Amino acid sequence: MAEATIIDGQAIAARLRDGVAAAVAQLHARHGVTPGLAVVMVGEDPASQVYVRSKGRACSAAGIVSFEHRLPVDTGEDALIALIEQLNIDERVDGILVQLPLPAAIDPQRVLGAVDPRKDVDGFHPVNVGRLWSRLPSLVPCTPQGCMILLRSVHDDLAGAEAIVIGRSQIVGRPLAALLVAADCTVTVAHSRSRDLAGLCCRADILIAASGQPAMIKADWIKPGATVIDVGTNRIVGPDGTARLVGDVDFAVARFVAGAITPVPGGVGPMTIACLLRNTVIAARRRRGLAEPELA
Repeated sequence: MAEATIIDGQAIAARLRDGVAAAVAQLHARHGVTPGLAVVMVGEDPASQVYVRSKGRACSAAGIVSFEHRLPVDTGEDALIALIEQLNIDERVDGILVQLPLPAAIDPQRVLGAVDPRKDVDGFHPVNVGRLWSRLPSLVPCTPQGCMILLRSVHDDLAGAEAIVIGRSQIVGRPLAALLVAADCTVTVAHSRSRDLAGLCCRADILIAASGQPAMIKADWIKPGATVIDVGTNRIVGPDGTARLVGDVDFAVARFVAGAITPVPGGVGPMTIACLLRNTVIAARRRRGLAEPELA
């Protein structure tokens, strides 16, 4: 039985980070500008702490200045927004990222809406959301952007392909649907209330799983030869107490049906931070009226 092409997100992300580092060096050499990324984290969520440390290391490796603001869990919403307003006018800062989740007492929509859209490197501000759906230049959410780069690594042309996105979150599902529509795909957005989800999946040339349900997508849900992008990152603990990460796709059997597939870990995950660095460079250049760099 033939095995699918395994899409190596680690290698593709490494090439993108190298391209970002070259673009940062060129920006400094030609214009005396070093891009800056401010990361704001409220509280001590363990997963967020790991992610913020990873972002800091990635920025350093790419030559981007990282400004970290770690606030106590009891920080009030108004105080958080006041910090964001300071970062909006700080000329050293080209990108602002507010680490989610925020404490329950803070309204994330109000906070994300306070970020200057030109510095919104997460692509969550309503202005950037609207511009994305209007096919206007915008800062695009990092994980969907990474998914598209992975897709284009195995497809020269996506036009006419039937695609299904399982998951309708503002962070992944909806922006990814907009990007697929812009690539001239025929797009279905499925979710927990979709009828005959397996039947919908079986028609798709491109299947993107972002449901957050471990191994939800079975091999017989996949059209033979389809490209499968697994966004899921689920931590499960086995009978022996050992924890491991698995995706939303039953990879062990799906890889013998799909034509190309991303693994978990090592697929979409590495692309998210690489695309965050990409967005920071793009934001730095746009704020100064400079042409965008040629990055994947």
